[in-house]
Amino acid sequence: MKENRGRIEALERLIVRYQNSYYNGEAEISDAEFDLLWDELKTIHPKSIVLAGVGKDIADGFPKAKHLIPMGSQEKAANPEEFRIWAEKAAAREDFGGFLAQYKLDGASLELQYEKGRLLRAVTRGDGTLGDEITPNARRMQGVMAELGGGKNAGAFSGGVRGEVVMIHNTWKEKYADKANCRNAANGLMRRKDGAGSEDLSFIAYDVSALGNDAFFPSETAKIDWLKKRGFAVTESREFSRAEEIIAWREETARKRETLPYDIDGLVVKDKTTDSADLRRARPERQIAFKFDLETAFSILRAVEWSESGATYTPIGIVDPVRLAGTTVQRANLNNPDMIRALGLKTGSAVSMVKRGEIIPKIEGLAPPGALETGKLEDIVFPSVCGSCGTALKDEGTRLLCPNTGCPKRLHHRLEKWVSVLDIRELGEKLLRQLFDSGRVRNISDLYTLTVEELASCERMGEQSAAKVIRHLRSRRELPLQVFTAGLDLEGVGELIMERAVSAGYDTLEKLASAGAADLAGIWGIGNITAETIVRGMGELKEEIGHILAAGIISIAPPPGKDEQPLRGFSFCFTGELKTMKRSAAEEQVKALGGSVKSAVGRDLSYLVTNDTESGSAKNKKSRELGVAIIGEEAFLALLRKPGSAGRVKAQGELF
Repeated sequence: MKENRGRIEALERLIVRYQNSYYNGEAEISDAEFDLLWDELKTIHPKSIVLAGVGKDIADGFPKAKHLIPMGSQEKAANPEEFRIWAEKAAAREDFGGFLAQYKLDGASLELQYEKGRLLRAVTRGDGTLGDEITPNARRMQGVMAELGGGKNAGAFSGGVRGEVVMIHNTWKEKYADKANCRNAANGLMRRKDGAGSEDLSFIAYDVSALGNDAFFPSETAKIDWLKKRGFAVTESREFSRAEEIIAWREETARKRETLPYDIDGLVVKDKTTDSADLRRARPERQIAFKFDLETAFSILRAVEWSESGATYTPIGIVDPVRLAGTTVQRANLNNPDMIRALGLKTGSAVSMVKRGEIIPKIEGLAPPGALETGKLEDIVFPSVCGSCGTALKDEGTRLLCPNTGCPKRLHHRLEKWVSVLDIRELGEKLLRQLFDSGRVRNISDLYTLTVEELASCERMGEQSAAKVIRHLRSRRELPLQVFTAGLDLEGVGELIMERAVSAGYDTLEKLASAGAADLAGIWGIGNITAETIVRGMGELKEEIGHILAAGIISIAPPPGKDEQPLRGFSFCFTGELKTMKRSAAEEQVKALGGSVKSAVGRDLSYLVTNDTESGSAKNKKSRELGVAIIGEEAFLALLRKPGSAGRVKAQGELF
């Protein structure tokens, strides 16, 4: 992450900027281009605060309201291969009821909240939990029911109807062609203070939930029928039993999307069995956005380089320069040895590429016959020996790796990962390399046996600097299990993967260590290979984990109970140094209590924490402009002691 820090910061700035322009009706780039930025950041820094939110469509001047059920983000599949993996997992569930596929509307999400059959309020998506209440504007939109019809019991219904606010193509052409597209026009009009133009928008429903009654709707198809009977326009939907049928419908839909009256950018596919608990997750597992294909480019594969990261050797294709999704591409990911063999790839082959979720574009397969004239075809040579320790590499098909658990490159990479995940900024890359090359630090636990005298003897390290490093290293920290295990550098297993395991019930070290590969593979988002990696890694590092915990500095936080997240819904941004703890430790405590941490001040920020509340810094100034509470460290610590008082903190840190 250190190598990419500049790119990470640039991506975060761009994403926040483009999110704001998107939700204010003036999108500067296409959805496909935005997805590329998002996927690149997710690849090189999956813990970015920017990725934790779902957008910022909250504007000044509107009252705020909470959603009845959080409007979280969806998993997405960019191609049939990714979709098949999700569909296979979905179909393996005992209560699987078949698939429901719907058009994925390209507009602005809105939740209509009803109480006893009458429209109470309309709330924009906001940050997924809190949004703008735009009820007066919504009442003027086409398709918004002020009262529910269609049955004698309609007036007894209380709950939320979810849908997308869209603009019909003809309306855009006739009245709003000065806007970039229908979505931009819709986003701008729905937030006008005077409500002008809201009558030119249409609300199309795609989901509904009953307040306090998870059993109200027996299936997803029953929801669609219910919405139709109440007079709502609903998105096109079809039922399927097989994944291949959905893939075929996606291709058919993509061909005719330009003829539709409104914009769509793919399909949403759901398990027909209604699972209200899943719907309340930040990222539901029983539905997925199956996006339309991204742009494809063709080129000639000229050579293959092998990128070394930890124990894994990843093939990177060197291709003739070609334009793809707005950039010139010369390097493309080849995934793994099995892909090279399955495609029969050789240097000189004509290949097809897409930018699918990574900073380096991916070679998806061979180019169609005749697309390009191939070069001289030669076999791709795989490395056979680890360049670091000389051990024969192991070809597992899905990866080529050094199997030596004591490989210096592997050990050093684990140390780098630990330092990065725990954000031990004082222990720089050069100092860590010195300690490693000298043999003093070979394992994570060795870090916690260092002394000031040893560090002071290192190059460019005085006693004062050494003491600072030791002080920070020995600061006691209680880490969530997913953070602790992510720092162990299990191949391809980061914090997001471990969060899925924790959410599935493997929420203590003992449970995780005793889990079998088959158990973990049954969790959505953890396949067989990843499950085996976790099990193997936890076994190999059992002794090292014991040494780390035995030092008494690092401990693993117990799993939070349902009522132990009192800061849920509150967000914090820190600026300047804290006196009682490192900033990273403060951030961990916020997260442990269910709160979120942001890197920048925005309208949706709850608190800016600083020891100079009267400062004229940019963050302080922006917080005052936006009405964000500015609190000192003492007030922040009081919140940690009594987090239930989070809603009763005044600006400048005064508790009342």
